[in-house]
Amino acid sequence: MKSEHHYHVLIDLFEQCFYQQYRTRLVAGEHEPYYQPAETPDADHQIVFAHGFFASALHEIAHWCIAGQQRRQLFDYGYWYEPDGRNAEQQAEFERVERKPQAIEWLFSLCAGAQFQVSVDNLSGLDIDRAGFTRAVRQQLQTYFREGLPPRAEKFARALAKHYQQSWPAELVLSWQN
Repeated sequence: MKSEHHYHVLIDLFEQCFYQQYRTRLVAGEHEPYYQPAETPDADHQIVFAHGFFASALHEIAHWCIAGQQRRQLFDYGYWYEPDGRNAEQQAEFERVERKPQAIEWLFSLCAGAQFQVSVDNLSGLDIDRAGFTRAVRQQLQTYFREGLPPRAEKFARALAKHYQQSWPAELVLSWQN
């Protein structure tokens, strides 16, 4: 990752885009990522990303950008998560659920001029079709460009593109062959 891809930039951009309206902060965590809704009316919601990793921050922001208002009131949006060691059926469910946030993460990466690689998040030795999952994520991103991006995702992506002086990637994404 290029040195200018520092997570502090993401924290600042996220706050500029969303803090006033959503009282949500992006926070560099030490361990596993999670979303913590505010525990009191005066507290902030927190998106905690892993180990100060730029890509982890993009991924966690992507989850937040597609989570509806009710999900944003639940710890980790109320999502199911099975850790490393998933069987084939669990892995298929993981990929079905992760297709959308990883498509948004890919968009964010393009807008930041950063590398993107899908995360299958299962190192247990199960034979994973990474290329197939990459195609599914790419198709989802193309669908978002054809049918409309989630509004918060588009707002953050445009802020990234402006900050990193990147072109809006719609034409590029729609030209990709599956």
